[in-house]
Amino acid sequence: MKAPDPTRAAAARNPWWIPPFLGRVPAGIEPTHLALLGAVAFALLFEEYDLAMLTQALKHIAEDLGMAEQNLGFYLGIVRIGGIPAVFLIPLADRLGRRRMFLISLSGSALATFATGFSWNAASFVAFQMLVRTFFVAGSAIAYVLVTEEFPAMRRGWGMGVLAALSAFGYGLAAGMFAGIEGLPFGWRFLYWIGITPLLCLPFLRHRIPESARFEKHRASLALLAPAAPRIGRMRATFEPFWQLLAGSTWRFLGITLCVAAQGFAGVAAFQFTGYYTQKVLGYAPWQFSLMFVGGGLFGILGNVVAGHQGDRFGRRAVGAVCMLAYPVFVALFYRGPSWVVPLAWVPFVFTSTGGRMIIRAFSTELFGTDRRATATGWTLLVESVAAAGGLFALGHLTMGEGDVARITPWLALVTWIGAFVLLLFPETRSRELEEI
Repeated sequence: MKAPDPTRAAAARNPWWIPPFLGRVPAGIEPTHLALLGAVAFALLFEEYDLAMLTQALKHIAEDLGMAEQNLGFYLGIVRIGGIPAVFLIPLADRLGRRRMFLISLSGSALATFATGFSWNAASFVAFQMLVRTFFVAGSAIAYVLVTEEFPAMRRGWGMGVLAALSAFGYGLAAGMFAGIEGLPFGWRFLYWIGITPLLCLPFLRHRIPESARFEKHRASLALLAPAAPRIGRMRATFEPFWQLLAGSTWRFLGITLCVAAQGFAGVAAFQFTGYYTQKVLGYAPWQFSLMFVGGGLFGILGNVVAGHQGDRFGRRAVGAVCMLAYPVFVALFYRGPSWVVPLAWVPFVFTSTGGRMIIRAFSTELFGTDRRATATGWTLLVESVAAAGGLFALGHLTMGEGDVARITPWLALVTWIGAFVLLLFPETRSRELEEI
């Protein structure tokens, strides 16, 4: 009888930072995979923490900085546009390396989050948050590329799903801190100052996050071809992966762009106003919102893991389409249903949103080659930022008075149906090696 592989047996046990309710670590996941996953998830947790704070503390921020309700959609839309400059950072990950650009993006995001706590008016707050978005879009894109390139083909979906679920605990951390906002020194500002933590942990993360083996192989092959390759300018070299992406994978490029745009336009506005709606309209106290957010969110974020695992079993297309078709139903229940339904609708609201988003992220990394994978992933997050800004601008334009946010948001959520049907046109990627795809 063949002796059991001790390395694999160890990898099948959950480390302390993967809660049991997220399921067991599947066979085929090695300790090196888990070490990378844990370090990247820890870094993204604090980036998600910042995103969550803008949702949860929006009422307090608006009151302190004098933001009127009819202008909130405009302010938040401008913040989302902050993701656009990431187009100058992300292609560098295809030239200089995943690890280096991830750490740079993480540091920039931490500094901008810390600076947000010193905002003196609405304009300065928006400016700092735009910087956060720039570095978040870049860092998040590269994080998923690292996991995609390092995990085995049969477990890529699980790896990306768990990464998304663990980083979503940043929302739980934010909710726990927000519950005591009325007793914190400097209120909402103190919550943003906590965002400096990843920068303090940078020495630890530098040792735990290696460069992608696939990128190292790609860089070595380029070095061999370097003497025969024509010299090109620095600016053209920076954007070369983008042009290769557009020219070499045109239909995949357009398809993933449309899916992400639909998800961003419809999804962000619905999430962005959950804290504002429950506290301003339904009269929730901060601790009541935090209880709903964390309690329901713990079950809702399982959408990441379930979608990743089921996508590995039954296919990404079907799982993603189901999530995106169901999402608007639960948004409508949350905003238009009776008050007692709100906390119940919150769980599937989060579940279907995270599940659909995870599948789209999986496609954005799997459908493109190593020489343009970071660029493709970054492009999807960039499109999501622009589409999210469009959704927020549309909501702001249509909001004339109190109560309009709850009335309009469910209609905007229906746009995800466009992405669901486009998703079904993609080639299936489950269990296939990246080079084969």
